[in-house]
Amino acid sequence: MAPPEETTAAHAAAEAAAIEENLAAKTTGDQPISTIVIVVAMQTEALPLVAKFELSEDLDRSVFPKGVPWVRYHGTYKGLHINLVWPGKDAVLGVDSVGTVSASLLTYASIQAFKPDLIINAGTAGGFQAKGASIIDVYLASDVAFHDRRIPIPVIFDLYGIGARRTFSTPNLVKQLGIKVGKLSTGDSLDMCPQDESSITANDATLKDMEGAAVAYVADLLSVPTILIKAVTDIVDGPKPTAEEFMENVVAVSAALHYAVTEVVDFISGKSLSDL
Repeated sequence: MAPPEETTAAHAAAEAAAIEENLAAKTTGDQPISTIVIVVAMQTEALPLVAKFELSEDLDRSVFPKGVPWVRYHGTYKGLHINLVWPGKDAVLGVDSVGTVSASLLTYASIQAFKPDLIINAGTAGGFQAKGASIIDVYLASDVAFHDRRIPIPVIFDLYGIGARRTFSTPNLVKQLGIKVGKLSTGDSLDMCPQDESSITANDATLKDMEGAAVAYVADLLSVPTILIKAVTDIVDGPKPTAEEFMENVVAVSAALHYAVTEVVDFISGKSLSDL
């Protein structure tokens, strides 16, 4: 029989080894995904997912700073702890708090509060028919960049402004679900001026939205894997005015987005990051 000192030392060594193994699993993506944060920009996009995953609203909002309009829904679905967050309504104008600033702040606060294994940014986007996009198409963004952060000081500041980065690679998910893949360009305007159009073309983007690259930027800073799922509401290079086409299609496209996000979450359940 080993002396007590040796037993204690062996136990401590075993605990240390277990901790190292768990940390290694998390780092390499071998640990099952447990907690996800779904970031959406609009209530129309959020509510179908709240219903599908049977999430409850966090009414006291104590996880967020006092005074912000941000809304959190949470619950458990197929073994996953889901936190769905959206920036809420502007306190003065009563409209959805869309855009990169709200998305960045909410993403940062949610990562700090919930420590997710994975972030999903789900939302609507404009699509370019020249790149093969059609209304109600759903895409997984492979790359993101900004098109309205113009800092024409080469060679570094201009690249910083564009902020191009790859999203988390999910080849098995793409293959299994047959989802389309395309590049996403983000800016704070719904319309598209000539300078934006030039930048979007340079970004080789199929999709255009108002928050994706901002969410990806914050998640990348804090080393949280992120995937972006975007459903096409309007054809940016088509004949109809963007705002008009967006309003015509947003409800139907939100339903398509809801279906696609459900498929993605179903696929994620029980898997590790490396399985995606």
